[in-house]
Amino acid sequence: MLIDGSPYDVVTGPDGALWFTLVHQGRIGRVVPGEEPALFQLEPADGRPTVITAGCDGALWYTEFAGGRIGRITVDGTVTAFEVDSPYGIAAGPDGNMWFTQLQGDRIGRITAAGEVTLHPLPTRGAMPSAITAGPDGALWFTLNQGNAIGRITVDGEVRLHGLPTPAAAPVGICSGPDEALWFVEIGAGQVGRIDTSGAVSEFPLPDRASRPHAIVTGPDGALWFTEWGTGRLGRITTGGRIEEYPLDGAEPHGLTVGPDGVIWVAMESGALVSR
Repeated sequence: MLIDGSPYDVVTGPDGALWFTLVHQGRIGRVVPGEEPALFQLEPADGRPTVITAGCDGALWYTEFAGGRIGRITVDGTVTAFEVDSPYGIAAGPDGNMWFTQLQGDRIGRITAAGEVTLHPLPTRGAMPSAITAGPDGALWFTLNQGNAIGRITVDGEVRLHGLPTPAAAPVGICSGPDEALWFVEIGAGQVGRIDTSGAVSEFPLPDRASRPHAIVTGPDGALWFTEWGTGRLGRITTGGRIEEYPLDGAEPHGLTVGPDGVIWVAMESGALVSR
């Protein structure tokens, strides 16, 4: 599906449509597979909308890293924006609020539907907290891209960090897996990782260590699916560690989601949403 712009992330919304960010155009898009997309222009348009996710409140929430804003868009296209420094990852928390990472602030934040922000400092410096997800244990789990670690934060703000065995692994995407563990990708090391709630880490090298895996989700088949930004492929790994890869049409795959049609949809920054 060709898109007039540069899709960065994509998620299935509560309305059964795909919602996506257009990072270079300052827009949010909505499309039902097989239909024409609708695009919503953000004002100002210079925020570089990046990660988007379904909220706890029936709306979509997204981050504007360059603009220093977190946005909320309803399914009818009404936008509200809140000023927050350098947000990147965002996820719905188990407490009914949204949780986000500050890429340049070494903080994890919580934002309510009314825009009230609470920030929790991390015991790091320059660690670049990136993606974040709700875990199976009632906490939030996140990646430290330059801290070479996976973090866990409770809804009360208690933080624990788990270092990775591989130096300079540079983890980015993370998701809750089908096996009561967290799965993540290491863009610097070309590996997929697994961490259980006790902090035990396993790593699975990809066939091409230079493939630069970026984002990861749990698929409808009980496996994990991930994008390989550097090689333009979609990867699949079972919980037992078996890896398969598939070529994608276009370049620079970033975010991905399970679509309303039960297939994997990938945001290609080269200008398309593609399905597998």
